[in-house]
Amino acid sequence: MAVIQLVMAGYTLSEKIFSRASKKEVRAGEFIMADIDRAMVHDITGPLAVKGFYEIAGEDATVWDPSKIVILFDHQVPADSLAAAENHIMLRKFALEQGILNYDVFEGVCHQVMPEKGHALPGDLIVGSDSHTCTYGALGAFSTGIGSTDMASVFATGKLWFMVPETLRLRAEGRLSRLVTSKDVVLRMIGDVGADGATYKACEFAGSAVSEMSVSERMTMTNMAIEMGGKAGLVDPDLTTYSYIRERVEDFDEGTVLHGDDDASFEERVWEVDDLPPLVAVPHNVDHVVPASDLAGTKIDQIFLGSCTNGRFEDLKLSAQVMGGEPLARGVRMVVIPASRTEYMKALRAGLVEKFMEAGAIVESPCCGPCMGGSFGLLGDGEASLSTSNRNFQGRQGSPKAKVYLCSPATAAAGAITGEITDPREI
Repeated sequence: MAVIQLVMAGYTLSEKIFSRASKKEVRAGEFIMADIDRAMVHDITGPLAVKGFYEIAGEDATVWDPSKIVILFDHQVPADSLAAAENHIMLRKFALEQGILNYDVFEGVCHQVMPEKGHALPGDLIVGSDSHTCTYGALGAFSTGIGSTDMASVFATGKLWFMVPETLRLRAEGRLSRLVTSKDVVLRMIGDVGADGATYKACEFAGSAVSEMSVSERMTMTNMAIEMGGKAGLVDPDLTTYSYIRERVEDFDEGTVLHGDDDASFEERVWEVDDLPPLVAVPHNVDHVVPASDLAGTKIDQIFLGSCTNGRFEDLKLSAQVMGGEPLARGVRMVVIPASRTEYMKALRAGLVEKFMEAGAIVESPCCGPCMGGSFGLLGDGEASLSTSNRNFQGRQGSPKAKVYLCSPATAAAGAITGEITDPREI
């Protein structure tokens, strides 16, 4: 890594990561075979990858490196059906047989747990059999979602073919105003770029506003790179990144970290965010984005505060502050799901769980919950949800006749106590 960093100039962060992973200098547009640093599956996609692995490599085969595989249980946890229970059993057995020590049953949502437990580092090439694997790019990794069949190949060989993507730099300049968050920034970007405007590009988030964001806030943005078609979302590592990593990883050497070059070739778009209002993505498209104030009076049946996009302590704290001890509006239900056990315990110790429960919400154990329309918290015909998750496709959280509006934790909190979509700055 250090050698490449010394000799390469005029390269994007993504090009440098793929150059390290393929052991040669490469540019966007080239096809390469790259070494994988970490591979992740969860309880929905994992069983298909395991089945494919044995079909490719044989019943007695061993994975390429058990220390680099992570198995997490988050979509149907605890098991909500016999089929789910059988999948869990299969994955536990696979982990035991293969000597995979990095597997957790009730630790939380995979995209929170991976960075939290030190499984994602700057400069890593990470694949996960889930589209929101791009979240880990908040730490300067190139992380991307792949299919279960591709993951089976990775299990067997530790390698995968890629086309090195072009980079789209998305700059947010200025300072966010009160109760406007990184979720609002990325929604604005998606609304302008479009759901397919960054297809197969490395979406690199930059600018003075991003520099001021915490890792949690950056994770919200990189998480949603896929919603504009991106292959990955990245933030070039800085002191904020290093501080986060040092809390989780021993002997972290920031001197080996890769950085993109200012004279690299990339497309760039710029947003001034000083006057950005709280935004909402309207059903059934993530790129149909409008100010929350434009939807004033829109009735809401359910609030979902959580997911890999906005289920961290900072999100829960902000939401509780906006609610200010007020009870839920009559007829509104609220489902709160911290993104991991660690984030849950932070919320518990800070008294946030008690505040949400006293307001009338229910606080569930860490998992994906209603985000993908599984397990619990589903919407019925004609119902509307105000959700801090990342997708509002038709039928995403239950009935195809229901509606999902995407927003920030602050806007979700405002809706919780008013019973309708409300600009949180009016609370």
